[in-house]
Amino acid sequence: MKTMNHATRAYESASVQRSQRAQESDVFHRAIGALRAAREGTPIDRIRALADNRRLWTAVADLMRDPLSTLPAPLRAQIISVGLSVQRNMDTEEPDFDFLISINTNIAAGLTDAR
Repeated sequence: MKTMNHATRAYESASVQRSQRAQESDVFHRAIGALRAAREGTPIDRIRALADNRRLWTAVADLMRDPLSTLPAPLRAQIISVGLSVQRNMDTEEPDFDFLISINTNIAAGLTDAR
């Protein structure tokens, strides 16, 4: 239990030092890692990675629809459009993991480069 307290404090400290965009980029990088592993993994690995990616993009779409979002409306609409393409791809019998990884990589890069 003591180790858990140290880990929790370390995480909280690291989170405070990093920007929100950097933390959001990390979420996409985790999804990218899971998708890469799932591409050659077991069916369960694929299902888990796709389910996590679906939750990520559902959350992104919800945030883009939030009227309190500070992003410009045209940008939010474009991100929603990309998210719909991602969702459609994941709904196919054989999702294109390279496409999903590419989209997530581009979004993560945009979050990292944004200032």
